[in-house]
Amino acid sequence: MKSVTTGEKLKKALKTKLPVNMILNSIYKGDENDTAAILFTSGSEKDPKAVQLTHRNIASNIENFGDYVKIYESDILLANLVFYHVFGLTVNLWVPFYYGMTMVTYANPLDFQTISNIARDEKPTIMVGTPSFFWGYLQKSEPGDFKTLRLMVAGADKCPDALREGYMKKHGVTLLEGYGATETSPVISVNSQELNRPGSTGKVIPGVQVRIENFETGEECKTREIGKILVKGDSVMKGYYDDPELTAEAVADGWYNTGDMGFFDEDKYLWHAGRFKRFAKIGGEMVSLVKVENTLEKYLPAGASCCVVEVSDEKKGSYIVATVSMEVNKTEILRKMLNELPIISLPRQFIVIKELPMMSTGKIDFRKVTKMVQEIL
Repeated sequence: MKSVTTGEKLKKALKTKLPVNMILNSIYKGDENDTAAILFTSGSEKDPKAVQLTHRNIASNIENFGDYVKIYESDILLANLVFYHVFGLTVNLWVPFYYGMTMVTYANPLDFQTISNIARDEKPTIMVGTPSFFWGYLQKSEPGDFKTLRLMVAGADKCPDALREGYMKKHGVTLLEGYGATETSPVISVNSQELNRPGSTGKVIPGVQVRIENFETGEECKTREIGKILVKGDSVMKGYYDDPELTAEAVADGWYNTGDMGFFDEDKYLWHAGRFKRFAKIGGEMVSLVKVENTLEKYLPAGASCCVVEVSDEKKGSYIVATVSMEVNKTEILRKMLNELPIISLPRQFIVIKELPMMSTGKIDFRKVTKMVQEIL
């Protein structure tokens, strides 16, 4: 073990004789661009990446999100998310600290019954979570348990219409949808009580810029034209830890490539069309697997979940397989889906997987589902 030398002891002793102001001025006071947190991405497509977020990243996102959805000191937030994911760290932990509001916290978001009981007893006004968590609370809660919520936001995955309708019918509350990423600290866009377009991810919050870019030409897309979602602003990460090459791939000229596809409508609401890697080329056409999932979800029995994946076949080409958590009437569902989708977008096969694998973020792990389907077939 290294020892302290006599010279070092003398140096420190002399330093104690200096005026207090000189000592304080010699101490590093930090900078807004210093790394405040290193968080890992969910790893839904590849190994998780270590994202460096600075004080400036986090603070700007908290301020802009809070101002846009109107968060007040008098609010009570039900903090049910873990703090090692960005949604929980910022919205569940730092937002209450920043605004001086009350935080009611519970460590396990999967304890659906207890969370519902807490909501009834503590009467929170704000709550955020993932759609899969909100499904659990909806099923385990009694009518009115969540009626005190004035701001309820679902993120991290697509929010189904049936989930929104369920909360309005059972609790009389509006479930809003937002969009973000670990690399953007996280909120990019969100619906609010005043500006809410169900199905969209809302309007881009102040302080954040979004560009929809054609994935082939690099030109900015027209209204309702699907392209890559690029994000710029103070909330965009410092970079991936110890990986300058990966950082350079993700961020160019300040624009972060989310890897997501989407579009703006005529009123500048942002619509998420799915991950770029969740588009499949079927019969020469690009098909959004997320859109197929969203359509399929409408016609599933209550409590059923699904995941749509692409399967490659050297002889027949790629085709779509739908995994569902229970037996369904495939013929009837396909007939209904055909009214909304072209025939090349319809699942060729249905496979029942009673327990679809989930990630800790509450998303279905489509990488694992794809592997399971390949093993079954």
